[in-house]
Amino acid sequence: MTDLRPERDSSGAPYDANGAYGDAGAFEAAVDHLDDPLTDPLPGQHSSPWFRSTQAEPRPQPQPQPPAQPEPTYEELYGAYAPEQPTPPPPPPVRDDETVGLRTADTRRIVEAEPAEAEPDGTPEADRADRAVEGGRAARRKAAKKGGARPAATRDGAAGARPATAPLSRVEARRAERARRPSPGAVISRGLGEVFITVGVLMLLFVTYQLWWTNIRAHQQANGAAHDLQESWAKGEGKPGTFEPGQGFALLHIPRLDVVVPVAEGIDKQQVLDRGMVGHYNEGSTKTPMPDAAKGNFAVAGHRNTHGEPFRYINRLEPGDPIVVETQDKYYVYKMASILPQTSPGNTSVIGPVPQGSGFTKPGRYITLTTCTPEFTSKYRMIVWGKMVEERPRDKGKPGALVN
Repeated sequence: MTDLRPERDSSGAPYDANGAYGDAGAFEAAVDHLDDPLTDPLPGQHSSPWFRSTQAEPRPQPQPQPPAQPEPTYEELYGAYAPEQPTPPPPPPVRDDETVGLRTADTRRIVEAEPAEAEPDGTPEADRADRAVEGGRAARRKAAKKGGARPAATRDGAAGARPATAPLSRVEARRAERARRPSPGAVISRGLGEVFITVGVLMLLFVTYQLWWTNIRAHQQANGAAHDLQESWAKGEGKPGTFEPGQGFALLHIPRLDVVVPVAEGIDKQQVLDRGMVGHYNEGSTKTPMPDAAKGNFAVAGHRNTHGEPFRYINRLEPGDPIVVETQDKYYVYKMASILPQTSPGNTSVIGPVPQGSGFTKPGRYITLTTCTPEFTSKYRMIVWGKMVEERPRDKGKPGALVN
């Protein structure tokens, strides 16, 4: 092992300056010959990381900074007033051809003829898509002009191309139009619905006419008849006991109900009752005497609902309430005696000389008021009776029942 140590030879003496390598500097030359050109240091540098240069490296000198410039003011940049910046117009709406349900060849050519929007690099979007589809835009135009389908690549939805809808033929368009038409059942149901709506509106108008307008019209007619009757009395016209059908001859006062209504001859619906007046029974078996008769039952009829409804609230009368009949020369005052809430329309005994159910037992001077019941129907009749308590000439003034 000692033979391998370079410091000494086999005799134990150390190597001299030349040593086993021969001449001086031979060892350094051999070492330099083994240097890797990739790791050779640059000129003036040492390859060893442990080498430290004995020369001091110069420190970088600080560079002088230029003097700070003051920032320009708002007036120097924009003057006294800054110009108003115009508002950019809104972007145009994007056309989405894919939402169109049906296109013909003509409309498709119009849409494709419109200029396509350019991409940021200046290439139109349509041209980009055309390059991605086999055939391009020219092939689609030819197919649209011929009325046929688009190229296969476009129909199949190639990468980078938007799916297109082929134009419909005439047969397909007719079928689509028939499919959009409503079925016979839908047409019939719509017609029935319109009929029901029309009937409902007409019924509503009729009810409004019956409940509202007939009262207004009847009040106007009754007030006009009462005014004409009072004028004729003031002139001395007319003769008691001789009246034509529908002619007014008296005024009926019911102070408790605040009712003043003309009394006309007859109970005709159109000529008397529907005009807001009260009718006097004067025909056949229902004929009754006038108030000036020595004995008898003066019977009248009137509407309870609609057409002025003068007898609507006669059910509120109580025994002793006054009922006054005013004629050309006298006032006839009656006191309410009794009421029959309901009877059949054919019961004519309620207007007889001695009315049945009234409580009267012998002939006398009575008054009978008849009307329909229940309200808004004519199924039954309501009867109110009264007995005369005073006969007063007009020249003596109004009776106390009308003054109080």
